[in-house]
Amino acid sequence: MDNWLVFLLLLTQLKLNSAAAAGKEVAIMETMSISSSAFKHGEAIPARYTCDGTDVSPPLAIGKTPDAARTLALIMEDPDAPMGSWVHWVAWDIPAQTREIPENSVPSGVRQGRNSWNRNSYGGPCPPAGTHRYFFRLYALDTELDVSHSATKAELERAMQGHILARGELMGTYRRQ
Repeated sequence: MDNWLVFLLLLTQLKLNSAAAAGKEVAIMETMSISSSAFKHGEAIPARYTCDGTDVSPPLAIGKTPDAARTLALIMEDPDAPMGSWVHWVAWDIPAQTREIPENSVPSGVRQGRNSWNRNSYGGPCPPAGTHRYFFRLYALDTELDVSHSATKAELERAMQGHILARGELMGTYRRQ
């Protein structure tokens, strides 16, 4: 075995052992898929799902989740907004066995937090100028989350720390018509 490879393996093991000794959670995160029949990753989001249309959430398909997953969480945001990241949708307590979230709906029991419009619901793309990117990030969690119904993205992310088993991402773009 090449000496550099041995060195890197030993260094990685040392870092993992140090993190574990310090009481830090060490996990290798799995990936999972999230897609939409309305648009492909990297393509334009149809106007129907934006402020120029009916502003309903697009249909989402969820691939296999880890066996240990108990719930899923979803965050949709626009990192290209002029005032910093704009949060469009925050949802959690999605049952882990969910394989689709139909257009303009959420599964029973799902909790939705506060977006940047100060609403507890989906708010579609509505960029002030230019083409923006919209990320739908899906997380498989090993627990149900105990956060308030009005939780923000930041509060949800804090509650998810140490509980994320897998992550998936779908990105679409939009430019006002």
